[in-house]
Amino acid sequence: MNNMTKINQTKINKLIQDSPKGLVLLSSWLLNKGYSYELQQRYRNSGWLKSIGKGAMIKSGDPLLLSGALSAFQSQANINIHIGARSALELHGASHYLQIDSPQTTLFAPGRTQLPPWFLDNKWDTDYNVTNMRLFKDDMLGMTTYKDGDIEINISTPTRAMLECLALSPMEFSLNEAYELMEGLATLRPIQVQTLLENSLSIKAKRLFLYFAERAGHSWFKHIDQTSINLGAGNRSVAPGGILIPKYKIVLPKELAE
Repeated sequence: MNNMTKINQTKINKLIQDSPKGLVLLSSWLLNKGYSYELQQRYRNSGWLKSIGKGAMIKSGDPLLLSGALSAFQSQANINIHIGARSALELHGASHYLQIDSPQTTLFAPGRTQLPPWFLDNKWDTDYNVTNMRLFKDDMLGMTTYKDGDIEINISTPTRAMLECLALSPMEFSLNEAYELMEGLATLRPIQVQTLLENSLSIKAKRLFLYFAERAGHSWFKHIDQTSINLGAGNRSVAPGGILIPKYKIVLPKELAE
C-alpha cells in the first residue's frame, strides 16, 4: 500500500466515523473539506458512499432521513430550510394535548429558495411540505438546535413556531387549533417574544399572536411592550362575517372573539 492509498484510506475512515447515520453529504462541501471529485468517485465505486442524486451522497447502507437532508442544507450549504410551525411545536412537546399528530412535517424555506432534485426526487423517512415565506427581518432569529439521533438540525423555537402557524392561518392552518396551541405556551420568555414580534414581517401573525396571548391570560404577556411592535394600520379580516377586535383591528370568527 503506497502513501497516497494510505492517506485516502485514512480520509474515508475519518469521513465515515465523523458522519452521523443518515447525514447527507454534499459533493461541494466535501470538495471544500479536501475530498476531490475524483476521490469522491472512488469512494462511490468502492461502495463507501452512495449517490442519491447529482451533488449528494450518503454512506452506503444509511437510511434516507429528512433530518439528514436538513442538516446538509443548514450546515453544508448555509440554507435555512427548517422544521417550523406545528411540526416544531410537536418536537418541543407543545402540542401533545391536541390528540392528532400532523401527517406531514412542515418546512419553511426563505422566499426564493430553489430545492435541488436530489432532495425533491427522493423518498425520505417523513413526508413533508415546504412553505416558501420570509417572515422575519433576520431569518435566523428564533432558531434552536434539535437532535435527531446523532444528527443536529436547527428548528423553530416555540415562539417562532407559533408565529409561523399564525402566518399560515386561516388558509393553511386552523385558527381554532392555533389558539389551542397558544393556550399551551405559558412559559415563553418575554425577551424572546419581544424580539421576534419586533422583527416579524407579518402584521396578521403579530396581531393574532398578541390577541391570542392576551385571551389565554399568559403571565408573560404583561411584559411585552407593544409600542415598539409595528402592527400596521387599518382592519384585517381573517374571518368574513366575523367580529372585529378593536384593540388589534382584526376580524375573527365569533367563537374566538368572545
